[in-house]
Amino acid sequence: MINDLIYVYCVSNTPPGLIDYLESKGLKCIMADDLYVIVKYVSGDEFSEETLKKNLADIQWLETNARDHIMVIGKVMEQNTVIPFNFGTIYQSEESLKKFIKDYSGSLSENLLHLEWKEEWAVKIYVNRKALTEQIDELSEEAAALEKQIMASSPGKAFLLKRKKTDLIENEMDRLCKNYGQEYYNEFKNLSVSTCLNNLIPKDFTGREDTMILNATFLVHKTKVPDFKNTVELLKKKDRNSGFFIEVTGPWPPYSFISIKEKH
Repeated sequence: MINDLIYVYCVSNTPPGLIDYLESKGLKCIMADDLYVIVKYVSGDEFSEETLKKNLADIQWLETNARDHIMVIGKVMEQNTVIPFNFGTIYQSEESLKKFIKDYSGSLSENLLHLEWKEEWAVKIYVNRKALTEQIDELSEEAAALEKQIMASSPGKAFLLKRKKTDLIENEMDRLCKNYGQEYYNEFKNLSVSTCLNNLIPKDFTGREDTMILNATFLVHKTKVPDFKNTVELLKKKDRNSGFFIEVTGPWPPYSFISIKEKH
């Protein structure tokens, strides 16, 4: 088996540390245009264009290798600012890799400067609509006022008002979810250098019973990370009984905040 293809993990503007770790994983550092590219020489038996397409359809293979890809980049990130490459980025030769680096060197360097001393953190907010419904009279003045009317009405009128409240609850739930989502987003945005809003993920893919109302990533200066984490804990405590749940993960490779452009 000949390892004649180059698998690329990330690029940095400083020499990578953790040499023992890199060597233990069979990783190499290629220098190109004053940039340092972390790579691994791999076999076409596994990473040729045709074979890679087949492997990507193998969930177990994909999960194992994608996890390894992120782990390697994360390890390099402990001591270096990096631009992560997409999983499965393959070059046929050092010459072709170095040509890419040369063609994009200016943009790569600009992005690395922008990312210096910053981390990407992912924030997902979920709501348990049933739990929120049970809190609706406390969270919505309109719902509370309607409940008072129901309690003070005759059975016939109360029946009609309850139907009205059912519709009101759905509208108020949507309003509260929007307001809470915006409130959470603003809290984290105020502690961030840049933000990125992502598509909401349906329940079928989250594996959760509750509904996602915010999916965002934030680029946070390392000096602000303690404040960012502290804000997470404060919001969790404040809203722990309202049906809203915060899921924060990171630091991640900063995929959301890179924009590479070829020089003209």
